[in-house]
Amino acid sequence: MHAVIETDIKAYPLLSRGKVRDIYELSPESLLIVTTDRISAYDVIMPDPIPLKGVILNQITLFWMEMFKDLIPNHLLATTTAEFPAPLAPYADDLAGRAVVAKKAKPLPIECIVRGFITGSGLKDYQATGTVCGHALPAGLVESQILPEPIFTPSTKAELGSHDENITRDAARKLLGTALFDKVEAVSLAMYAKARDFARERGIIIADTKFEFGLLGDELILIDEVLTPDSSRFWPAEGYVAGKSQPSYDKQYLRDWLTSVGFSKQPPAPRLPEDVMTRTQEKYLTAYEVLTGKKLA
Repeated sequence: MHAVIETDIKAYPLLSRGKVRDIYELSPESLLIVTTDRISAYDVIMPDPIPLKGVILNQITLFWMEMFKDLIPNHLLATTTAEFPAPLAPYADDLAGRAVVAKKAKPLPIECIVRGFITGSGLKDYQATGTVCGHALPAGLVESQILPEPIFTPSTKAELGSHDENITRDAARKLLGTALFDKVEAVSLAMYAKARDFARERGIIIADTKFEFGLLGDELILIDEVLTPDSSRFWPAEGYVAGKSQPSYDKQYLRDWLTSVGFSKQPPAPRLPEDVMTRTQEKYLTAYEVLTGKKLA
């Protein structure tokens, strides 16, 4: 498969081009969501793609959505090019494996993050205040340590090029209303617990992840990406020791490389060496293959 950096589908209007996804409006009720091979870090899009990344992200999302369908409905309408509307046929090579037709839902105004381990921005907040998004945590936790219980830690949704900001559960409740907030928190924690246990049996620790939800009328549905290496921290269980950063099957490798070359976390990002692109792709492929038990077709 060739790398897909950007799509140019003339048959339908482009609604948005995000850090990773190109979204087209197929009808007032449906969207075409294309997961490209673009990669971002620190909310900055890199100048070089990771070939196959979009296919990996899309396929692993489909895997989890199938697993979670008893917990919450999702936005999927069609998942293969054979099912897509006829005007998309000329674009089949670019869309194969990396695109879905989805229901058009109203996205919630928060990112729904679940943390099972203390790391990343959660660790920084904890070290500064002893809390994460209003959750008071035990004293003395060290980097990468498992939390007594997974916690729901929402954040704002930033515009492209800006950074999401962690907020408290109370702030998120004010944005959503109590009933919707309670439902979102409960289903986020339930999906994380199910995925955590499934992955642990396969030798992967899911340290944290981000879910996105939308409203279809009054119905809450799961949208966007689910438990991908872009939206989660996947650590190998073998060799795990709390108190230090962990090797990973996710974007952390790229973040670490960017830090090592002095990236300022502001555009423009540096070009990615071939070995960094290859190693990043290998990590994403490993996550997909270990979790799904499949080779990428």
